[in-house]
Amino acid sequence: MSENRLGSLAKQTAIYGLSSIIGRFLNYLLVPIHTHRMAAESGGYGIVTNLYAYTALLLVILTFGMETTFFRFSNKEGVNPNKAFSTAGLSVGFVSLVFLLLVSVFLQPIASALDYATHPEFVEIMAIIVAFDAFQSILFARLRYENRPLKFMALKLSFIIMSLMLNLFIFYLAPYLKQHYPTMMEWYQASYQVGYIFIANLICTVLVTFGFIPEIKKLKSGIDFPLLKQMLNYTWPILLLGLAGILNQVADKIVFKKIVPGLEGEEQLGIYGACVKIAMIMAMITQAFRYAYEPFVFGGKSDKNDKLLQAKVMNYFIIFTLLAFLAVVMYMPILKYLVGEDYHAGLRVVPIVMMAEIFMGIYFNLSFWYKLTDKTWWGAVFSGIGCAVLLAINFIFVPKYGYMACAWGGFAGYATCMVLSYLVGQKKAPIPYDLKSAFMYFALAIALFFVQKSIHIENTVLTLVVNTALLLVFFAFICWKERDLVKGVLGWIRKSR
Repeated sequence: MSENRLGSLAKQTAIYGLSSIIGRFLNYLLVPIHTHRMAAESGGYGIVTNLYAYTALLLVILTFGMETTFFRFSNKEGVNPNKAFSTAGLSVGFVSLVFLLLVSVFLQPIASALDYATHPEFVEIMAIIVAFDAFQSILFARLRYENRPLKFMALKLSFIIMSLMLNLFIFYLAPYLKQHYPTMMEWYQASYQVGYIFIANLICTVLVTFGFIPEIKKLKSGIDFPLLKQMLNYTWPILLLGLAGILNQVADKIVFKKIVPGLEGEEQLGIYGACVKIAMIMAMITQAFRYAYEPFVFGGKSDKNDKLLQAKVMNYFIIFTLLAFLAVVMYMPILKYLVGEDYHAGLRVVPIVMMAEIFMGIYFNLSFWYKLTDKTWWGAVFSGIGCAVLLAINFIFVPKYGYMACAWGGFAGYATCMVLSYLVGQKKAPIPYDLKSAFMYFALAIALFFVQKSIHIENTVLTLVVNTALLLVFFAFICWKERDLVKGVLGWIRKSR
């Protein structure tokens, strides 16, 4: 039973991962477009980084944990899954609508408080986007619940492809048309490229909503208020957990402009934000894993072997993410061209941010003991402490060390969450994690990273050859240490043919 479920998890993660990999790759193409066409000293990419950080925070507030809550109640005895979906979807939709009305009424003071008094429309556009995203998150959760990863992937990719096409138009075709056909392109202003980025995002977000028409029709059951009360009792600690968790990801990008004001702050934030995009391949992996793992765990907690299975999944997660970590740092001589040359000074944050993302993924794996026992407030406590650590490091060290302090703040914050969740979880609901193997894999990966850092070869091709050899050392160790896993994968491949 456990092996079958593990195979199912691998298949689901592969599909979600494929959509994330392709989507992230296409999204990566926006980074060179933006960073090659907007100079770091202009501060334009810093504005983009700052406002998208606010939208990530607002998305957590507007969804208030209803994705996880929907999965929990859809698999709860005596609860109609359609009622749970309708209640979750309509409640999030209502909160998002109220949010939009409040932003419209108080737009100017909000824009001034965020230092965008000269461009309040930036704030308004991003508010509309985040409201749509919040509503769509429940619709995407419905697809995950119904095990429909192909439609999930199609909608995610359609958004990215449309966004890529619009950005290519904004940054390449529109300037050409402006130069050669000025009458036709009177509306286009090269100085307003940041605004066009947000408008393109809005157009794509609205268009994707039309792909959810079948799911939106399933909201006809309305809001079950007694059920909503139960769901809110369950979800408020998840909201706190989500707030603390997202602050661990975006707080540095939000407070940076307050600590380092003006154009200097926007320039540094732009460099940091652009280079962090390279490190986000790890966030892509952990998110793909999360999309598959949440319904997997909540849908099968009656399996007596779950604890052993969770320990095995954790081991495989650590192996795969460390392999991805090494792949990125070893091939940085190529990946660095994803960002413009005047952003390259920030590339040193990539390994730190990637390791922080691994810690976050492990923390997510460790979180199910309190989610399955309905003690989600523990997550809020852990994440809150981690966020406090992150903010303390930012406020103390950013004035002196700039965006490097942001990277180390995230590292320390997630490490704190991970350690606390493990220590408390092993007392409350112990799981036999293979710590010896985990420490061994981390030690080898870090050792190979420092070996790579210590080798200085002028020739890029030779550098890549040496780095590939180091990566193969880690891969060979995995094949030797995890022989059963390799045999299982080979067997699964043969059966799939």
